[in-house]
Amino acid sequence: MPYKYNESRRHLFKKPTYRQTNYAKYNQSLRDRGRIDIWLSDDIIENWQTEQRSYNGTGSSPKYPDSTLMACHYLRLVFKQPLRQTQGFIDSLLKEMGHTNLSCPDFSCLSKRLSKLGLKAPRFKKTDKPDEDLAAIAIDSTGLKEFGKGEWHQEKHKVNAKRSWKKAHFAVDDEHIIHGAIRLCFRTQPTLSFDITRRLGSSRAYQAV
Repeated sequence: MPYKYNESRRHLFKKPTYRQTNYAKYNQSLRDRGRIDIWLSDDIIENWQTEQRSYNGTGSSPKYPDSTLMACHYLRLVFKQPLRQTQGFIDSLLKEMGHTNLSCPDFSCLSKRLSKLGLKAPRFKKTDKPDEDLAAIAIDSTGLKEFGKGEWHQEKHKVNAKRSWKKAHFAVDDEHIIHGAIRLCFRTQPTLSFDITRRLGSSRAYQAV
């Protein structure tokens, strides 16, 4: 910030004002913030089910490959739904995506095939509480500019000078608390994020700032 003793004599700059003109794009950008799109990747859709099934005398080949069963299982874990609700959700998702010729495996098929794949089907209860040892951490970085007493002189007289910057890395938990895992460096170092996660993961008793 400018040198405080020269505040009364320094040149004051008027804060620029901007007039919003592209309201159509501005309103659409605000609407997109609340938009949620759920879709299935093309490689899963292409191999979703087998239309031509072969018969060899001991039974027909499975209609749904293992990749389809695993996709249904992972969607079930994300939304914490029972098998019947998972079947209805995926059927509506396929319909919204325009794949009316595809269908979700029924709940009985999901239960039998998932047990053969070794994927344990959890039972979700209303009384279940999240594990206190688990924490969702968001890590981001920003640039910090160093200010000195000669900053006002550079702005007033348009003097070019060497600018000093530092990179600050922050870790924020799911309760929107910025913890003490803050690192300062003079360049971008992606490896700092691993150091921060190790510091936060080693102990739950961090010091908030």
